[in-house]
Amino acid sequence: MKFGIAGNLSKAELPQVAASLIERFVRDGVPFVIQDTLAKLLQRSKTVKVPRSVMVSAQKLASSCDMLISLGGDGTILRMARLVGSKRVPILGINLGKLGFLAEVSLAEMDECISEILDGRFRVQDRLMLQAGVKGVKQSFLGLNDIVIDKYGSSRVMDFETYVNGEFLATFRGDGIILSTPTGSTAYALANGGPIATPTNHLIIISPICPHTLTARPVIVPEDAKIEVRIGEFSSKVRVTADGQEEKLVSPPTSIWIQKAPLTAQLVKRLNTNYYQVLREKLHWGKDVRLQSRD
Repeated sequence: MKFGIAGNLSKAELPQVAASLIERFVRDGVPFVIQDTLAKLLQRSKTVKVPRSVMVSAQKLASSCDMLISLGGDGTILRMARLVGSKRVPILGINLGKLGFLAEVSLAEMDECISEILDGRFRVQDRLMLQAGVKGVKQSFLGLNDIVIDKYGSSRVMDFETYVNGEFLATFRGDGIILSTPTGSTAYALANGGPIATPTNHLIIISPICPHTLTARPVIVPEDAKIEVRIGEFSSKVRVTADGQEEKLVSPPTSIWIQKAPLTAQLVKRLNTNYYQVLREKLHWGKDVRLQSRD
């Protein structure tokens, strides 16, 4: 197996962690490549010598490895999913962030987890991704967590006329709409009051943001549904965002469509962990705060 190494360059511990991985792979004769921007960071920090022959650009990373090691937080995994998803390259997330819900392998577990993978003791989960487009705009958007449509530059509420497979659903008046995958159900959608969906479910969650009525609640539709959001004349722009990272401002009136992407994200999971365990440990799901001791 040939590994790829990439990471979040803003993480202070990244050079040391990447250097540790490289030293192990060289020592054990494990083939690997490393994203060129990370390699240059390592050269500047003088933590480890990286041969030029193993450096590859971000565009060539997916075709150069069998598994990608993502060093960072969940945001890094979201970015890597868009980068390598079309090649179905599995992503192993090593958490250098705070929560690490997707990047569930900690630094303390990294060496043990790599050994498990080299022994073939791991599983790969398919995760639904969403694709979005805006009428009259060539750019398209991919999201592993969500596609968010919201108002920009105004405190006024906006009307979001929503259709599912061409059939009228509702006009949500509020700040916006979150279109979430099961993976993203524990991200922005959860903070917005949406349900938790286990990642192997085949569905899309439609969640109005701060709706101006008590009757507007999240709606779950099948993953093969095509969703259209129409926005009429408005004095301010509309923002379309994928995973909180890629965004586009458009002027109303406009129409945005969202549907299942033609690719999926492949996430590497350890055999001794499960989704409900991560929910309990990372989000304290089901924990009764009344039972906690008081200071």
